[in-house]
Amino acid sequence: MNIKYRPEIDGLRALAVASVILYHAQLNIFNDFAFKGGFIGVDIFFVISGYLITSIILRELFSTKILSLKKFYERRVRRILPALMIVMIFTLPFAWIFLIPNSFIEYSKSILYSLGFGSNFFFYFLGQIYGEESGLLKPFLHTWSLSIEEQFYILFPVLILLIFKYFPKYLLFFLILFFILSLIISDYGSRNYPSFNFYTIQSRAWEILAGSIMAYYEIKLGRRGNNKFLPSIGLILILSSIFLFNDQMFHPSIITFLPIIGVCFIIWFSNKDEIIFRILSSKILVGIGLISYSLYLWHYPIFAFSRIIDFSQGSNLEKILLIIFTILISILTYLYVEKFYRNKKINFRTILIHLSIAFIFLIFANITIINQKGFKERYPSILQSSFGNPLIKLKKFLVPCHNNQECEFNEKAIKKVVIVGDSHVAPLIYDLKNRSIKNNFGFKSSTYNGCLFFPGMNKVNRKTNKIDSKCTAEYFSELENNLLIIENKIIIFGGKYLNYFYNEVSKNENDFKNRFLFQGTFKNNESSFKQSLKKIAKNNKIVIIYPIPFSLDIDVPKKLVNILPKKKDEIEKFLVPENYLTTSYSKFIEENSYIFKILDNIEDKNIFRIYPHTLFCDTLVKDRCLTHDNKDIYYSDNNHLSLEGAKLVNELLIKKIDEIFEKN
Repeated sequence: MNIKYRPEIDGLRALAVASVILYHAQLNIFNDFAFKGGFIGVDIFFVISGYLITSIILRELFSTKILSLKKFYERRVRRILPALMIVMIFTLPFAWIFLIPNSFIEYSKSILYSLGFGSNFFFYFLGQIYGEESGLLKPFLHTWSLSIEEQFYILFPVLILLIFKYFPKYLLFFLILFFILSLIISDYGSRNYPSFNFYTIQSRAWEILAGSIMAYYEIKLGRRGNNKFLPSIGLILILSSIFLFNDQMFHPSIITFLPIIGVCFIIWFSNKDEIIFRILSSKILVGIGLISYSLYLWHYPIFAFSRIIDFSQGSNLEKILLIIFTILISILTYLYVEKFYRNKKINFRTILIHLSIAFIFLIFANITIINQKGFKERYPSILQSSFGNPLIKLKKFLVPCHNNQECEFNEKAIKKVVIVGDSHVAPLIYDLKNRSIKNNFGFKSSTYNGCLFFPGMNKVNRKTNKIDSKCTAEYFSELENNLLIIENKIIIFGGKYLNYFYNEVSKNENDFKNRFLFQGTFKNNESSFKQSLKKIAKNNKIVIIYPIPFSLDIDVPKKLVNILPKKKDEIEKFLVPENYLTTSYSKFIEENSYIFKILDNIEDKNIFRIYPHTLFCDTLVKDRCLTHDNKDIYYSDNNHLSLEGAKLVNELLIKKIDEIFEKN
């Protein structure tokens, strides 16, 4: 049953989709990203969906005592699937051209899960934290929210029918009960299970039910509220959230109630006599609201592919051009796809035939991509053997063995080796795990992104001034105690030291720009690191991995894979000796001189050292550091080692480990 058209709700849709797009565009204003809380637009959509869908269901139930699930799901199919499948089909060629095999496989899996209304679970189990930079390169990450809505559309009408049949007098009671339970779960989950909380329906249901409760009251009362001021307060709450919230906060949680109540104020109290209604009902906002679904579908893959090909890395002008392009293609999708398939004159059987053809094509194409392992043959052999990020390539080993999750291999071996550090030593784990079995030593890992070993310190995000949830004094204390429990181990320490120790080349600490810091001064870091290593060295052997060369200006794997696969001759031209370069060797020494001094001054008979730079620098080319040869790529980006690069460093490590074990 149709409900009266409300133009201001389309205006709300426009506000929601605009905030999401601007958040994902990462526009840089005054050297900072604006619209940090733009993700709240998804929550606005949930409230609107709850209000509109519940209004349709309850009006039909209250007037006819029955609900046609067939008609309900037909409307949902017409509304959701055609545009979604069109976007999926149109992105396939771009995925073929620009995605390396691992990413291509992940892309295909995300489409398959989205078609099955489960992409929210896919991205959760993938370990994708929403808001992380890696997520900006996943073209269909945004479908997690569509899957939650689709799950709601499947479950909610059936639940309402059951309550209406057996407990008709308690319908409102159940709506409020489920709202309260979901809000409690959401707030608790945001603090204890943040990723699961973000992606799953039980933590989002209260936002949808907020709209449902309004729909119930409106139908029962036959009217809405009348207040000229509360819609303005509602808009202030929404806009404040968009500009003041950030992805470091607990979300969704009790604090998310602020923008949600703001949406409710507008939906419940807006009327033709107040200003917010007139603003949201303006032609431009209503127009954007009408194409909001297409805008939401198109914007994320467009932004993702633009980042993959380095089109929009930092330039506001390029980002604005992408937004304009997204609007144009969304208008076409709305006019020629959405409106066509929502037209009731088009027989639903015809629509099902069209959708079935598209569905079969997408299933077949993406299963083929997965079975063919992302079609590695698109690329030259050097890229087939050294693709991409080792944290992706070694995922089945590193997901449980990285970011504070300790893993142990070959546990029964008498000789023990432990590796501790940040993401710069994490790529060593897979190969060391294999070597532990071959060389008969037990191997354990304890690594975490951006987390060198500083007992007593807390990692602090520079942007939010919040302490990291895992890289804390408690974590360091527990790790240090664990390292001291069993004696006669070899403990390997390493990381990107320049992130943690003040480099005197920088002249002053204010020039030391970094995403995070540790509480205290840089001298505290140095003291904490030295003291702890010497304490552990009393009963153990320590191997310090000295700085691994890195470059801030050349990302070889990315540069290579961004050369279209068909242009193999360009890749071959790139893979010549004079292009084996990152930074100069002398520059590397200059930048790390203070680090070398710190590490050299940690004196103890039980402390040993290896020097990775001797593998990459001043070897084939004088005073230069190599990124690759004509056989292997040594880096996964501009500063992390690839599997092949890790194997080279591990050769040094194993040699040193064997020497230590032989002496003891």
